[in-house]
Amino acid sequence: MKKDEQWLLEEKYGGVANESFAHDCDRLAKGEPVAYVIGWQPFLGLKIFLDSHPLIPRPETEWWTEELLTGIGNRMRKVWPTEGRRSEDFLKTVSGFRFLDLCAGSGAIGCAALAQLPEAQVYFGEIDPAHEATILRNIRENNLDESRAIIRIGNFFEPFGDMQFDIIAINPPYIPSDRTLSASVADYEPAQALFAGSDGLALIRRIAHDLPTYLARGGEAWIECDSAHTAAACALFTNKGLHSEIRTDQYGIPRFLVVSFH
Repeated sequence: MKKDEQWLLEEKYGGVANESFAHDCDRLAKGEPVAYVIGWQPFLGLKIFLDSHPLIPRPETEWWTEELLTGIGNRMRKVWPTEGRRSEDFLKTVSGFRFLDLCAGSGAIGCAALAQLPEAQVYFGEIDPAHEATILRNIRENNLDESRAIIRIGNFFEPFGDMQFDIIAINPPYIPSDRTLSASVADYEPAQALFAGSDGLALIRRIAHDLPTYLARGGEAWIECDSAHTAAACALFTNKGLHSEIRTDQYGIPRFLVVSFH
């Protein structure tokens, strides 16, 4: 039995093969991603459901999200004056801390922030209204604090008015429109979440234009981008007066930008 079939059998059918399992194996054989067939994808210890068929969270995204959240956690711990005690300075530091998962899709990044940053108010921004129920399910099924979660549907930053955020995490569409993808991606995952113009930078240009308005001073934006266009993407933010640096993923491939506003 193939690896994906074995995972499907164990996770969806409790190890018991039946007629429905055979039907799902046919779906796998036709190229449908196993995460869609099972219905969920693991992400930093969470179970991320994919009911509305958002983009499937990738290991590279999981990796940089963990780097981001670990870094935030370490910085917050530095303001604790003594172990087990809070001070007014600490409360001021974390009070009103705003984290935005933009282009949220399934909400995997924002859900991880809810799980690991207990003081943060976490916002989810997504253009496709079909994904709102999926994000909400992922918050509830993982027993996260729904009172700290705000989901807004609309085009990029538009649903957030004049709000500013301390951390903005974005996995936007960034694939050039003429690039050929594997059938398992092109035939099943949403094109709206994949492609962004001839050079893959159409939407990152818009993010660069808007980011100075929505990123709080001292804040950071972590933005995934196409490895072939990281230098061009980085320049877009530098040209807006922001500090931008290219970071590599767990495989040593240029994968994302860290943009800061001082």
